[in-house]
Amino acid sequence: MSLHAPPADSAQDTALYQEVQRFYAHQMRSLDEGDVDSWVATFTEDGVFSANAHPEPQEGREAIREGATAATRKLAEAKIRRRHWLGMLDVAANPDGTVRAVTYAQIIATPLGGTAQLELSCTCEDLLVREGGRLLVRHRQVYRDDLARS
Repeated sequence: MSLHAPPADSAQDTALYQEVQRFYAHQMRSLDEGDVDSWVATFTEDGVFSANAHPEPQEGREAIREGATAATRKLAEAKIRRRHWLGMLDVAANPDGTVRAVTYAQIIATPLGGTAQLELSCTCEDLLVREGGRLLVRHRQVYRDDLARS
């Protein structure tokens, strides 16, 4: 198995990579700042958020909104600020126009007046689509590293 990524074929590949990076910067900052509505708007209406830490996927924006709102409220009550740091981004354009994006996600938690600590390490696999000229998540699968990938 080769560990070398194929070289980018064109300026178009580079532009897509940069577009996905900007998308994630906006998306994760929205979540980290507690702007649930902006974060949820980065999913398609029928988007899916699935994680090996959750028994069932959240299907549709409203279900995703409910989950994010509850998590945001819980963190605020505990006076914990979270930061999502995405790295090791791998992007591939699919023949049907969708985009596959895979990242490592490090989630850092900082209690008010406390010390930042790495809370979780995950892999995030997204299927992105274009709607209205912008990228949206159609399907997100998160795998926490401390749990089995079932």
